[in-house]
Amino acid sequence: MVKILDGSALSKEIRGEVAEGVRYIKSHRSITPGLAAVLIGDDPASSIYVRNKGFACDEVGMLHETFLLPSNVTQDTVLDLVKSLNEDDRFHGILIQLPLPAQLDEQAVIREMIPSKDVDGIHPFNLGKLVQGSPSFVPCTPAGIQELLLRNGYDPSGKHMVICGRSNIVGKPLASLMIQRNPGSNATVTVCHTSTKDLSVLTRQADILVAAVGRAGFITGDMVSKDVIVIDVGINRTEDPTYRRGYRLEGDCDFESVSRKAEAITPVPGGVGPMTIAMLLVNTLKAAGQTTV
Repeated sequence: MVKILDGSALSKEIRGEVAEGVRYIKSHRSITPGLAAVLIGDDPASSIYVRNKGFACDEVGMLHETFLLPSNVTQDTVLDLVKSLNEDDRFHGILIQLPLPAQLDEQAVIREMIPSKDVDGIHPFNLGKLVQGSPSFVPCTPAGIQELLLRNGYDPSGKHMVICGRSNIVGKPLASLMIQRNPGSNATVTVCHTSTKDLSVLTRQADILVAAVGRAGFITGDMVSKDVIVIDVGINRTEDPTYRRGYRLEGDCDFESVSRKAEAITPVPGGVGPMTIAMLLVNTLKAAGQTTV
């Protein structure tokens, strides 16, 4: 029977560890770790995600505040907000919820953050340190994937990890993380995408397969080998009138067919998503711990 890699349960364990760290830093250094989230526009998925991050901060005892801006906001207004958050000692971490509206220069906004508050690990400085093998902050989704594997007994060392997806927040940083000669990494990594020729030839070679292409059910059972470990990063809304909300959430894998062959697989929802939030808390605590008082 396939093992379900329960990100919800594991994230609860990690949040407990973070809460202990928050209590320690409060009592020994009089620091309350703080997270500022910048949310632009009214995208429902982004709004729910930021709200859940706020709930998680409350649970572990962190200060948090969400800064809401309208979807038609100007570039200068966003940059001014980020500059003010850089200088605000209440916040040790800044989260800029992506994607941004089309009129904004996403990379310019990211570069405006000081790297020491970039707890999502997306600033070019922090990504460069990740590539070098000495990251300050590992991007949250790749970090969550690594923890899911290690804490379930699946060490990537020596394994062939095939990553389907090349985004700046999952595919590229995960490849950089896993190729390092470090504990918890040391894998042989192949990065492919929806335009890769003969994609299934590569996916069937995977010991560990990461699906992060943003297409519901893209990876099917005939594309994987027996006993593969599957990490499904996708979270796609599919209209379904039988659900109260009018839609259901699906991953990038066809769960039914893939799970029949896999040794272990993450569910959607309840897999990678909760782990991403948990690792954001880990990074925020780390940022607070580096504060000089």
